Amino acid sequence: MTKLLGLIVFGTFILACNNKPVESPPTTDSTVAVKETKTLPTEIGDPKYIDIGKNQMKALSAGDIDGMMNNFADNALYAWSSGDTLIGKASIAKYWKERRDKIIDSIKFVKPVWLPIKVNTSQQEGQDQPGNWLLSWYLVKVKYKNGKKLAFWVHTLYHFDATDKIDIASEYMDRAPINKALGIK
Repeated sequence: MTKLLGLIVFGTFILACNNKPVESPPTTDSTVAVKETKTLPTEIGDPKYIDIGKNQMKALSAGDIDGMMNNFADNALYAWSSGDTLIGKASIAKYWKERRDKIIDSIKFVKPVWLPIKVNTSQQEGQDQPGNWLLSWYLVKVKYKNGKKLAFWVHTLYHFDATDKIDIASEYMDRAPINKALGIK
């Protein structure tokens, strides 16, 4: 019985080794299948936008608002999740200069995460502009001129125009603790 089993295993092995793979017919120009490429609605973007985001943080931490503004388009929109907005590079620069000069003593950005994406097709008309975006989230550690200190998370979205300047910046944060620390009701 064991001899018979051994012969069956050996025979199966020999047959398996002798089977030739099925060959496909040779292709000619007329038989080559054309693969259709489909553009995805979004894809991972160019990592060069991460450097722009890092430069934004570095400039703001150093109080270099002019350096920070080098990355903005003249017609940029800066918006917060609370609904407040600034329109134009000059308005954004004025806001941050005043904030850094009169309100913020020091600011650090900790544990940043960056995700550059390219939106090829809007998923909701008017909501997500096609083009290059940089999504980021990070912990902000800030000391105000009144001595109060805070740590809070911020999510920021940057959209870039055709010249790689920021034309939309949106920040998502809870401003209630900030207002409380600053004595704003």
